[in-house]
Amino acid sequence: MSSTQPLAATRPIGLGRWRPPRWRRQRHGAELAWAIAFVVPYAAVLLAFAAYPIGYALWMGASPGLYAELFAEPLYWPAVVNTLLFVGLGVNLKMFLALLLSGFFMRRRWWIKPLLVVFVLPWFLATVQAYISFHWILIGEYGFLDSFLQQVFGIAGPTFFNDRWLALGADIAAYAWKWMPLWTLIFLAGRIAIPAELYDAAEVDGASGARQFVHITFPLLANLYLVCTLLATLWAFGDFATAFFVSVGAPAGMTEVLATLSFRFAFDEARVALGVAAALSALPVVIPVTVLLMRKLQTSELQL
Repeated sequence: MSSTQPLAATRPIGLGRWRPPRWRRQRHGAELAWAIAFVVPYAAVLLAFAAYPIGYALWMGASPGLYAELFAEPLYWPAVVNTLLFVGLGVNLKMFLALLLSGFFMRRRWWIKPLLVVFVLPWFLATVQAYISFHWILIGEYGFLDSFLQQVFGIAGPTFFNDRWLALGADIAAYAWKWMPLWTLIFLAGRIAIPAELYDAAEVDGASGARQFVHITFPLLANLYLVCTLLATLWAFGDFATAFFVSVGAPAGMTEVLATLSFRFAFDEARVALGVAAALSALPVVIPVTVLLMRKLQTSELQL
């Protein structure tokens, strides 16, 4: 009779001892020294230019009395309204038009590619120069637009920077004009990644261009559109150059946004703590948007 070993005592065939990946193993000697040498500069830069300024700003804006003073400022609440309108209208207008224009640039015409090159030129321009040029186009009777209307049609154009809503509209228009090409290219790349067989099948079934957009293009680009919108929203809350160079806060500071108002308090009026508080007051909106963006990137894939 043959003897057998207990099954628990046997060793699985072909399975050796598990070893962690090379990057998870403990490092010794020269490897550890090189790892530290490469990590220390990055950690120092992160501490000096990110962790310390953010921590110091949070410490400066931690006093509750500072926000009571901020809320009593006559320019604060108009700046809050301007910021919400600038972000809400500017971002959504820019993203929606970029989505539509990406479909236009998908057309197969010989003149589409040269036109696309012209279209993306505002994105290539330096931000300060582009916005200053936009400012001088709308400056008033000496600006290009009003001079054109006067010389060609004999009518007086609007004085954009003497009216709060016209000036804020100019800021929104300049912001959309400057950054729309970037998102148009992103959506154009997304459209190119959609299989052409889906459109061919829809065309065979008699679906029009509008129905193809509603039932094929937009559902497949929905995740990309949402992530881009959230990212553009975060960028827009910190946008300083548009209101500073286009409307210059005119009239009488009524088109300030929180980014420019904090700059005015900190540098023009030498009230640094109040400027920090003005910037931090946007956190109740910025933090949820950031969390939503991070969750969207972690829990879903940007698949087309």
